[in-house]
Amino acid sequence: MEAAPFGSSTATRPFSSASSSSLLFLRRNKSHKNYLQFKSPKSVSVRASSAGNSVVTLLDYGAGNVRSVRNAIRHLGFDIKDVQTPEDILNADRLIFPGVGAFALAMDVLNKTGMAEALCTYIDNDRPFLGICLGLQLLFESSEENGPVNGLGLIPGVVGRFDSSNGFRVPHIGWNALQIVKDSEILDDIGNRHVYFVHSYRAMPSDDNKEWVSSVCNYGDNFIASVRRGNVHAVQFHPEKSGDTGLSILRRFLYPKSSFTKKPVEVKASKLAKRVIACLDVRANDTGDLVVTKGDQYDVREHTKENEVRNLGKPVELAGQYYKDGADEVSFLNITGFRDFPLGDLPMLQVLRYTSENVFVPLTVGGGIRDFTDANGRHYSSLEVASEYFRSGADKISIGSDAVYAAEEYLKTGVKTGKSSLEQISRVYGNQAVVVSIDPRRVYCNSPNDVEFKAVRLSKPGPNGEEYAWYQCTVNGGREGRPIGAYELAKAVEELGAGEIMLNCIDCDGQGKGFDIDLIKLVSDAVSIPVIASSGAGAAEHFSEVFMKTNASAALAAGIFHRKEVPIQSVKEHLLKEGIEVRT
Repeated sequence: MEAAPFGSSTATRPFSSASSSSLLFLRRNKSHKNYLQFKSPKSVSVRASSAGNSVVTLLDYGAGNVRSVRNAIRHLGFDIKDVQTPEDILNADRLIFPGVGAFALAMDVLNKTGMAEALCTYIDNDRPFLGICLGLQLLFESSEENGPVNGLGLIPGVVGRFDSSNGFRVPHIGWNALQIVKDSEILDDIGNRHVYFVHSYRAMPSDDNKEWVSSVCNYGDNFIASVRRGNVHAVQFHPEKSGDTGLSILRRFLYPKSSFTKKPVEVKASKLAKRVIACLDVRANDTGDLVVTKGDQYDVREHTKENEVRNLGKPVELAGQYYKDGADEVSFLNITGFRDFPLGDLPMLQVLRYTSENVFVPLTVGGGIRDFTDANGRHYSSLEVASEYFRSGADKISIGSDAVYAAEEYLKTGVKTGKSSLEQISRVYGNQAVVVSIDPRRVYCNSPNDVEFKAVRLSKPGPNGEEYAWYQCTVNGGREGRPIGAYELAKAVEELGAGEIMLNCIDCDGQGKGFDIDLIKLVSDAVSIPVIASSGAGAAEHFSEVFMKTNASAALAAGIFHRKEVPIQSVKEHLLKEGIEVRT
């Protein structure tokens, strides 16, 4: 992966348990109105009791979202012991190494702390081991990421970057299929199901490492999806984010001698699936409680005498329901915007923590990810804000207004300063962890030569018969237009380090008439990173239309799911009937 957590003073300390900063914010903000009114739902207390020697040793070096791995382990009835010294590795009964970060800096920390030698000894002795993502890549001889850089050298091969020149989008994000090539034990019956990948680098199968390879995945070429030798396992995908399928993989690793009932599979996974994402717009209502709301062209208040905030449910409960309904990801957008003190917004942090206890698919959070100074004059970087959200359960951070300002500056100067929130977070956590949310509105014109920004011929003429439009980007929740188009912004943020684009459309928001196909095609054809189509879904047919007519990798909806007008499962059943592969 591209992240660089170990070299940054803002990253969580390596080999420590969960960040202590949350406790500091709790002490400082006990009087915070939202904090006092937030109550955790009773349904989130699901941890199974542990008995006997039910301890998993976890090598957590403090980067990215490891909370989900912890929650999955506890969900399956095990306690966790964090690695503090090399001896903790050598004394482990079972070791899980979830990897998020940069190959070079990860190896640097492992070497300097003596962990590398301990890991090699542990694995050479055929002790129970599960590496995840970077935890697989580090087992190889070397990586080309900022390299070449030597790895642990246990498996022959070099970790290289995906080739985007063949039309495949990098990072490789989403639910893809496995091809089992040999008995893997933990992957029994998984070849028929999708699992969740998010990475830009991969190792390739060869004659030299074929004795290790237990499964491959196709994304342009076949790359190594998992390895197994004896009790040693490692996977490139994220089982803790792969729903029930991923939990079954972890369960087979943790209970290797148990027999499990295979679940029947009606549809066999064969390739990267299109994703269906549930979005929850979260904000404080007029009494200070966090609620899920939904706008009509970004207006979230009811048209009544009271003019109250539209309330469509509680965030944690809705997210849990969407997970059960089959959502491939859940996205939280805090449209309250962290007006004064983002890290003091404890209810939103709590929403992430409680949601991640029961929701084992990727979680994205956005709203107010920026540099700020609190009332006491203490400066906080956007990286510090993002770090707290990653440690609270987020897998991706969504950046809106701040990305627009960064792109404007970059297009003006042609210089990457490295100081924007987009650049900082992608450098430390990897571009796969950064989503840029674009909020444009149509500006009609009669000719593309009338404007300095990229205009597109419309499939339907404008209100005065205009044949073209450009898409003006906005900030501050759509309230302020900026002198930059969606096309120009998308290309700029890709260069600055975005790994994915969430493409909204103010004109379509809440209208239920379908996605803006012209806009989505314009942007998805312009970039090589995944694009999420958003705004306007009103029927299952709108999802198949956007996937058939554009290069969108995912489609997102909110209101139709909240109001139960179109269930997620109905969308997926429709897509399958149309021959579009989805996770089932």
